[in-house]
Amino acid sequence: MKILKNLILIVFVCLISSSAACAIKVGLYTHYHDEIAVGVSKGGVIENVKTGTYILVLSQMKPYKLKKYGDYIQIKIKDKRYRIKADEIRIKTTQSNGLVFTKRRWYKGSLLVINDKKGLTVVNEIDMENYIKGVVPAEMPTSWNIEAHKAQAIAARSYAIANMGKRLEYGFDLYDTPQDQNYIGVSAETVQTNKAVEFTHGQVLVYNGVVIPAYYHASAGGSTLSARRVWGNDVPYLRPVRSFDDNVPRNGHRVGMSQNGAQILANKGYSAYQILGYFYNNVMLRKLY
Repeated sequence: MKILKNLILIVFVCLISSSAACAIKVGLYTHYHDEIAVGVSKGGVIENVKTGTYILVLSQMKPYKLKKYGDYIQIKIKDKRYRIKADEIRIKTTQSNGLVFTKRRWYKGSLLVINDKKGLTVVNEIDMENYIKGVVPAEMPTSWNIEAHKAQAIAARSYAIANMGKRLEYGFDLYDTPQDQNYIGVSAETVQTNKAVEFTHGQVLVYNGVVIPAYYHASAGGSTLSARRVWGNDVPYLRPVRSFDDNVPRNGHRVGMSQNGAQILANKGYSAYQILGYFYNNVMLRKLY
């Protein structure tokens, strides 16, 4: 079994200067809704995105319903109905440690509500590292080995960076579903998965100097497949390898890292970097910020 001892770590100067500035837009409600519920954990506001002015003040831990009425968004506050005429509004807390609520979940960052002719779209605007903290426990069991979690964090961060703007026509970067990556906000976070993200802060995989969309799947059933065989296009860093998950039913496209395979290798004593160096061919590790 050939396992790379280490990936080479190189500091990479990103287009942004800090992890906080590296923000991502994640589509939460993406199929044009007429009514949605929102809220804030601490005091918050509704802001007109275009003008930057505050429209309404929101109370903590109170649900608010937003309804679409033509060009307007209606919100009910203390038995009064307000109509907001704006293409985009932002819901945010006025406290640095506050959270926003929608889709029956709590999220860090803010909520962008887009109002167009088809309906309302809700987007979570969040910095990259907090986004990855909501992805890792959604994509991989939280009881697994921390080295598998670290490998997952780097793969997920790489996928996100490589696919920024993928869903731009809808007003966001990525879906919060397996169409891109599972993401369920702050409620999914655990101490261990957060540590895995923090230990790998800003780290991504690159091939020929470009961040790769580090594809992964649940299990390959013994062997991964090449990108050519699955999608018809050759990708040099996605070569078929033994996946070590022979006893796990196949689940997913079988390209790139097997998550079950990563867990098995981690339990055998391999580090996250050895796992990644095995599943992705001739890649290098770089630090974004």
